[in-house]
Amino acid sequence: MNKDIYKSKIVLADAIRVLAMDAVQQANSGHPGAPMGMAEMAQAIWKDNLKHNPNDPGWINRDRFVLSNGHSSMLLYAVLHLTGYDVSMNDIRNFRQLHSKTPGHPEVGITPGIETTTGPLGQGLANAVGMALAESLLAEEFNKPGFDIINHNTYAMVGDGCLMEGISHEVCSLAGTLKLSKLIVLYDDNGISIDGNVKHWFNDDTAGRFRGYGWNVITDINGHDASAINAAIKLARSQSKKPTIIICKTTIGKGSPNMAGTHNVHGSPLGKDEILASREFLGWPHDPFVIPQEMYDAWDARESGEKAQAIWKSKFDSYAIEYPSFAHELKRRMNGELPCNFDEFVQNFIKTTVKKAETLATRKASQLAIAEIANTLPEFLGGSADLTGSNYTDWKGVAPVRAANDKGISFGRHINYGVREFGMAAIMNGIALHGGYLPFGGTFLTFSDYSRNAIRMAALMKQRVIHVFTHDSIGLGEDGPTHQSIEHVASLRLIPNLSVWRPCDTVETVVAWEYAIKRPVSVGMDVRDGGPTALLLSRQNLPFVERDSSTINSIEKGGYILKDVDNAQAIIIATGSEIAIALDAQNKLNELGIGVRIVSMPSTDVFDKQDNSWKEKVLPGNLPKIAIEAGVTSGWYKYVGLDGLVLGIDRYGESAPAGELFKFFGLTSDNVVSSVKKILSLKGV
Repeated sequence: MNKDIYKSKIVLADAIRVLAMDAVQQANSGHPGAPMGMAEMAQAIWKDNLKHNPNDPGWINRDRFVLSNGHSSMLLYAVLHLTGYDVSMNDIRNFRQLHSKTPGHPEVGITPGIETTTGPLGQGLANAVGMALAESLLAEEFNKPGFDIINHNTYAMVGDGCLMEGISHEVCSLAGTLKLSKLIVLYDDNGISIDGNVKHWFNDDTAGRFRGYGWNVITDINGHDASAINAAIKLARSQSKKPTIIICKTTIGKGSPNMAGTHNVHGSPLGKDEILASREFLGWPHDPFVIPQEMYDAWDARESGEKAQAIWKSKFDSYAIEYPSFAHELKRRMNGELPCNFDEFVQNFIKTTVKKAETLATRKASQLAIAEIANTLPEFLGGSADLTGSNYTDWKGVAPVRAANDKGISFGRHINYGVREFGMAAIMNGIALHGGYLPFGGTFLTFSDYSRNAIRMAALMKQRVIHVFTHDSIGLGEDGPTHQSIEHVASLRLIPNLSVWRPCDTVETVVAWEYAIKRPVSVGMDVRDGGPTALLLSRQNLPFVERDSSTINSIEKGGYILKDVDNAQAIIIATGSEIAIALDAQNKLNELGIGVRIVSMPSTDVFDKQDNSWKEKVLPGNLPKIAIEAGVTSGWYKYVGLDGLVLGIDRYGESAPAGELFKFFGLTSDNVVSSVKKILSLKGV
């Protein structure tokens, strides 16, 4: 290479380009095109607008940045490295290698400065909406005259793929309705996806679409002109009534003389020859993974970040003197700490629940729990996907989140997400990632299919998000198989790190809520060993089950002996509404001189985490076992053994009253009795 052609004036964006193409080439895997094409967009955000401190990535009033098109991860790793985060050149060299800080897609908790895990397109944008929503609500709740303690923007970069995904419509529509003016989205309009030119399958009027959502739309921005992008961002920050999308026209693979503008540069290394040609085209004389000091000096954000945080801290210290209770509460919540009296509150509430001994639908028991918890946890932030009156995720006196015409958001603790199950789940992930709130949201269990990938992402990111899924079985009745959950309970149980609870009565419901809330809380980029929880709740009333205090204490183990007998000959395992069937069968079998143990297993994943002594105590290997649950049967053979019996439903439901359906599918105490007799006969008992 002729080093004499090196430009006399450094071009900041080129450092991103060369790091991206070099890292992808070394890994022989990755996506160089988007980072090269979006380099000036990243420069305009990270160099000229983003409020952040590389020395303290978790500063609570930092701006949030989300790279929604997560396959462009080398763009983010490059700017983190260049601006001074703990991402070394060796980390860049180890792109996409085992246990590196630079995995194939950005992962929160792995790389300092990564706010959320992105890869499934559109969900990063949804997370950004959740972050902006959390910022707006916290500002309404905690800011005082002269003290804008919470005052930061959320920036997201998106590509064509993010906007093709349906979730983008769900979340951007809601963001416009709620007037989330601190949300600024930069759209990389390069016209190329894996299959080629997107005009053949994505010809939307994107500007018109976002105007229809109620967004501020800035169009015709040259995505390779950092000053023009910077001006557009400053314009977006100057208005206070709408979120903004800035449409930047770019060339994918900018800087590659022979591959720029083609789909060939999207997801494959450029190749050694094209990288050499690109270096010459850019006037970049340095060897791979070499960045000149003047480039580092120009990008370094550590000093400016320290200064910005120091100014904020001085203001917060004064705020803490004038409003000490608010300052303490904000720090507690942003640190993910529960109030010191929470355990005492839960134990008292369980005692009250036992004393009332109510026969209720577990969805109603859940609402009673929500109402009590909300008084103890001001960070409790509920919602529903247009099913509040069925999910019971509101409580008396709660204010809804709304936006007025003359201002932004009005504070509330219940979000009407509209018919947007997937969007709701991904927005809740963003709220949890931001910090300050504990989000929960409801829909019918059958519609967890819409939410599933966002639930998976919460589990992957170890975020404390609570899903309230009601109408959990054929027990909902006449709505029929479209609404009756058959495979959904088992399907959710397959998601690693998602805790699934199907309680049988009011007491188990309270314990399920307690478990969900007390899971370790990931605080922004400080990812801890917690995760989301799904509560699967009945539409129909379920009888209260009497227990002694020791049995109540055992519920938290996920599976426990609910009702035992001397010299039990078999074990019946059940969950949720089927516990009542199992208990009725126990009484009938007792009259026949056959003793059986009833095991309630509201959470298989929690039970699986117990030590072997507990598992053997509850499910001793020498006793034959039967499981009963109104859903697919395959997962239960893990507990009953291949020689055990499972009563369930391995086909779709029917439209009829709930009582008739349970009889039709054989989920009755008489059938349980017959099954116990059968298994004892097979065992020669």
